[in-house]
Amino acid sequence: MRLILLGAPGVGKGTQATLLSKALSIPHISTGDMFRYHISNNTDLGMEAKQYIDKGMLVPDEITVGMVADRLKQQDCRNGFVLDGFPRTIQQAKFLDKILKDLNIQLDMVINITLDDREIIKRLSGRRICPQCSAVYHIEDKPPKNEGLCDNCGTGLVQRGDDKEETIIKRLQVYHSQSEPILEYYKDKVKIVNIESHKLLEVTTKRVFEALGVDYKTLNAC
Repeated sequence: MRLILLGAPGVGKGTQATLLSKALSIPHISTGDMFRYHISNNTDLGMEAKQYIDKGMLVPDEITVGMVADRLKQQDCRNGFVLDGFPRTIQQAKFLDKILKDLNIQLDMVINITLDDREIIKRLSGRRICPQCSAVYHIEDKPPKNEGLCDNCGTGLVQRGDDKEETIIKRLQVYHSQSEPILEYYKDKVKIVNIESHKLLEVTTKRVFEALGVDYKTLNAC
């Protein structure tokens, strides 16, 4: 199955893509993960991408497209994949069309996960990350046992630059102006399913699995 997950920052695309990857035994391709890898390793690509990410801006296509093309050419993508975070503009969608055409691959579905902007801001601005073990917390929904400290390793928690409220607002503005129009672009090309993100993860996951005709129980069997 070849899928694209769309939606604004904070709707849970990455989590759903990870679960689908596990249940369907297909790779989860996340440009966000790729960029974070390069940033954490201080590569030239990572440092260049960080300048845009920290400002809530989209990373330029020339940095992103080649990376995605190389990933889709790998053998583990022949039986399917879940694209998360790409495409983010109509121009990137056109680039993806060309990549898939060259590889003789057709998309099966676009899943668009939705959520009100106010809820997105609340979700993201309350998120805290452990810089040591990457554990994720939320000051309201999933607070650590000891305020400001990771339950696993005791390291002080941090707020990522792109989780600050002013940056989130900019990210949402970019999404609505540049990414949301992708839905119109794909309207006549591939099946699109809109799914509202629920506060309870398992509710959103069941909705996604139902849209794909996949038994939710397969996730627990993995």
